[in-house]
Amino acid sequence: MQRSAHRAVAIRRSALCTALALCFASGAVMAQSNASGVVFGRVAQPEGATVRLTNVGTGTGRDINVDADGRYRATSLPVGVYKVTVLRGGQVVETRDNVQVNIGGGVDVSFGNAVASSTEAQNLEGVQVTGNALPAIDVSSVDSRTVLTSQQLQKIPIARDVTAAALLAPGVVAGDARYGNVASFGGSSASENQYYINGYSVTNALTGLGFVSLPFDAIDQQQIFTGGYGAEYGRSTGGVINIVTKRGGNEWKAGLGLYVTPQGLRQTPRSIYREDGTLWQNRRRNKSTDVQYTGYISGPLIKDKLFLYAAGDFTRSDSRNTSSIVAPQRTYQESKATKWLAKVDWNITDNHLLEVTGFGDKSNVERSVYAYDYDVGARGGYIGTDNLKNFDALAGAAPGGDVYVGKYTGYITDNLTINALYGHSKTVHQRDLVYASNPNCPWITDNRGLPAEQITGCGLVNNTVLGNGAEDKTHGWRFDVEYIAGDHDIRAGVDNQTLESYSGQVYEGGYRWVYGPAGNIPSRGIVRPPGVDYYAQKRLFLTGASVKVEQEAQFIEDKWQITDRWLASIGLRNEQFKNINGEGETYVKQRHQLAPRLGLTWDVFGDSTFKIYGNAGRYHLAIPSNVAIRGASASTYYSEYYTYTGVAPNGEPTGIQQIGTRAYLNGEDGTPLNPKTIASQGIDAYFQDEYILGFDKAINADWSFGAKATLRKLKSSIDDFCDSRPFEKYAARNGIDLTNASIPGCYLFNPGKSNTFLVDIDSQGTLVPFALTKDDFTSPEGVAFPDLKRKYYSLELYLEHQLADNWYARVDYTFSRSYGNSEGQLKSDIGQIDPSVTQDWDAPEIMQYSNGPLPNDRTHQLKAYGYWQASPEWLIGANVAMATGRPKNCLGQDPVDAIQYGASYFECGFQPAPRGSQGRLPWTWSLDLNAEYRPMWAGAKQPLAFTAAVFNLAGKQRTVAQIDTGELDTVDDTTGLPAVNPDYRRPVAYQTPRYFRLGVRYDFSL
Repeated sequence: MQRSAHRAVAIRRSALCTALALCFASGAVMAQSNASGVVFGRVAQPEGATVRLTNVGTGTGRDINVDADGRYRATSLPVGVYKVTVLRGGQVVETRDNVQVNIGGGVDVSFGNAVASSTEAQNLEGVQVTGNALPAIDVSSVDSRTVLTSQQLQKIPIARDVTAAALLAPGVVAGDARYGNVASFGGSSASENQYYINGYSVTNALTGLGFVSLPFDAIDQQQIFTGGYGAEYGRSTGGVINIVTKRGGNEWKAGLGLYVTPQGLRQTPRSIYREDGTLWQNRRRNKSTDVQYTGYISGPLIKDKLFLYAAGDFTRSDSRNTSSIVAPQRTYQESKATKWLAKVDWNITDNHLLEVTGFGDKSNVERSVYAYDYDVGARGGYIGTDNLKNFDALAGAAPGGDVYVGKYTGYITDNLTINALYGHSKTVHQRDLVYASNPNCPWITDNRGLPAEQITGCGLVNNTVLGNGAEDKTHGWRFDVEYIAGDHDIRAGVDNQTLESYSGQVYEGGYRWVYGPAGNIPSRGIVRPPGVDYYAQKRLFLTGASVKVEQEAQFIEDKWQITDRWLASIGLRNEQFKNINGEGETYVKQRHQLAPRLGLTWDVFGDSTFKIYGNAGRYHLAIPSNVAIRGASASTYYSEYYTYTGVAPNGEPTGIQQIGTRAYLNGEDGTPLNPKTIASQGIDAYFQDEYILGFDKAINADWSFGAKATLRKLKSSIDDFCDSRPFEKYAARNGIDLTNASIPGCYLFNPGKSNTFLVDIDSQGTLVPFALTKDDFTSPEGVAFPDLKRKYYSLELYLEHQLADNWYARVDYTFSRSYGNSEGQLKSDIGQIDPSVTQDWDAPEIMQYSNGPLPNDRTHQLKAYGYWQASPEWLIGANVAMATGRPKNCLGQDPVDAIQYGASYFECGFQPAPRGSQGRLPWTWSLDLNAEYRPMWAGAKQPLAFTAAVFNLAGKQRTVAQIDTGELDTVDDTTGLPAVNPDYRRPVAYQTPRYFRLGVRYDFSL
């Protein structure tokens, strides 16, 4: 629309808004479908009127009768652009073109003088309402969401991945770098999110970290929920990312693209130094060249009936990496990632739609490893090759694989709609290690009085490796019914999914040797032999099991138009979780996890220019599958101590003689666990309560602003504790003999509460309930578990300019605090990747002084992004992100260390060092820019586009994560204090160095 035409409509906006406001007397206006949207409104003269909605791309039409009050509603519409027409007696009365239906959104399209009777309103008959002439504020929504269209994703400078897009939303921050490319929502840990593609959950089946992805250009719309989502969504206490893919239309189209990120245009990465100035890792040559080829084809297999959309990305990356001086090596890595998607849509009739989607996300990495000499700065001999398939060497078994989804939508009547969906996925993980010499050489760690540990042997390539046969599988279905009854839009459904994984870990080479001073042998009844200065500890670690989580849910939700201006969303979700261990036995079963949801929105002036809204809800999360691999299935973990006379060339000790007997750690002796003794009886699910209050206000036709306050409180958590003293205390008080008892090394429980466990008191299966109170968990020194605490509160402000005058922009500022004594399922303080079984809560001593700002706390965040169509040929985009740095800690030794955890407490120098008391990492900020040139000489439709983007233009490489462990496990003989960790405050990750991405794209019709 030209500017003059736009202004002609905008001048009379108040009258238009009045005419459109009538729809909010029309009963429920929006259905919270996770892959569709709604069009609703009123017709001024309803008698004999019908509203026809025609999908511009596919030609699919749907007719909706207008009731006696002039109301109509069309729910569960596939996203896209529609033409909405009023018919009377088969004749066209009025039309609205280019009505954009967004995922999960409601679009108000009303006709004529439905509310106002003024001459000005009557004169609006026949106005073609397009683009931002419709109200910018959706007064029907009660949640907190950001919706990004494919057009926006192409015009804003972001990395070409789903997480980068999610980071545009307020309150979303990058997760710890050691977890891979994942995000944290609203202070929650990065494993607490859910990811959907075309209505099917594609979240990592094993850990909840990450998801199966898709070709970036196949995204039609990406919806990012940061809170307040309705009853159809569950299994998340963080956020929800919901993606709808593109689909074919009645015109055959295709496109090819090439995107290159050259090594020569990458900024040199910062090398890592310890606080004393000594070099830890030379990263100057750690660069890569990335090349991505893209393509798609789209069109009708049968016009108006059957459509195809197919897309693919192929990315190749060649990089080199020089590792740290602890394990000096030079790695040459070739990575190949293939993503594909194919979608078929069949419009059986206008009232019955069927869609089938298949997509895949595969990665193959080959790492050739060589020794490296830091003294001369040269590569040494070849060590071995590591081949990885669908595996992230940083964060473990990564999501990926193939997913297939089928969905049916039936418009049975104007008021009754049904949706049915089924999907399944499979991901195979694989690591093949090829060594230049002995294929079974062990992992060696040398702590014999050196300033820092030195690693030799096969540990140069990996450390702990994935066992053979690792894979993840999921299958699930959902069915829901929506019925409109007057002022009520009622939706009810069933949502079930089963997650299955086979996974396990083993030390590279089969076992591990650790050298250390003999005076540091843990107290395991081992006597230090006279004249022995050093020992060699042999460790074996082996896990592996097929595990399963069954998740079922039922939900019902009523969107009730209380009055013309008040809308209530009242919902209830009932969830059931069942966790099954490697022996096929259920070890946790949680029923009737009720999650109420309540939302209210007030259209203050009745013209869609000012909305006040609020909601409250409860959200549950299941125990992830990974817990059962070690915590609920048979595993082996032991230590043996030896004296030795020499060291072989491969690092193994020679002339060994065992000291004492084998010590099984955490009771992991390879024996299957009794599923009844693994978790507390009637364990409460992991859940969080959330409260939101906000408003949105239109300034004029182009500008709007708003504010939102959020409070989140984690009410119940699940973790493990690994302390036998509470059982001993209870047994002594109740006269129970534990001499022959079988007590697992760790139990799952609800931290900060009383818990009841079944204990096998004679190792013969005689189970006795131990009702442990909070006092029973208190240590002999009087250290008690604190109450669970994780709170998040925030105030978000935004200012948005709708797409007008050829430019769009949005600015978000968020003030927030995330604090407490538990991050949630993860422990980013040390980068621990064991969701729900972190070292937190293992014993009361480790939770001392743990209250404070949590790792995902960023007090201040500022985000701004937008684009400007400078001319018909040139487009310019920008993206700015600023944030407060992460809290810093000092983890060290406890004077008593009754649980022998070494430097793992919030104490340093035997003094309290409360969480977050060491200040913060520096502020981070980055500016990304992009430009697109579409030459007119390439054709009238400008099918050819040249793009260039620069990320982190200023080249700031500030620290975003550091080592928080301030002490070693030893004590300085001179001072009597714990030895200082030379790696304390050493950076773990910096901001990504500046880089350029160059691209070319050609779209054409067939």
